[in-house]
Amino acid sequence: MIPIRGVYEVAIRVRDLARAETFYCQLLGLKVGLRDEQRNWLFLRAGDSSGMIVLQEDQGNWPIQHFAFTVRDSEIEQSVQQLREHGIALEGPIVHDWIPAKSVYFEDPDGHALELCAVLPKAV
Repeated sequence: MIPIRGVYEVAIRVRDLARAETFYCQLLGLKVGLRDEQRNWLFLRAGDSSGMIVLQEDQGNWPIQHFAFTVRDSEIEQSVQQLREHGIALEGPIVHDWIPAKSVYFEDPDGHALELCAVLPKAV
């Protein structure tokens, strides 16, 4: 078996790259890593250098995707407030005992299902 240690990069299609860049950078705080103007792709750093989101402009039809960003438990309520201040509808926080984690769910401008997930300490 291959010893997978995590996910480094997720690519998602968006209809309007400029609109998506504003959402992911200004609201979610991702940082531009590389702009590929030939393909109209934008590589964004998610947190430290441990992973990336690649926004790929595509006017075709494609399925909605779901992915989660990790945050600290202490950051969930502040994140909820910031999302609401920007008019973002959300669900949660919801505690998932089986992980254990606390999550908040919302959508990006293209309808992708996003999650902020705070892994909680395991019960003793």
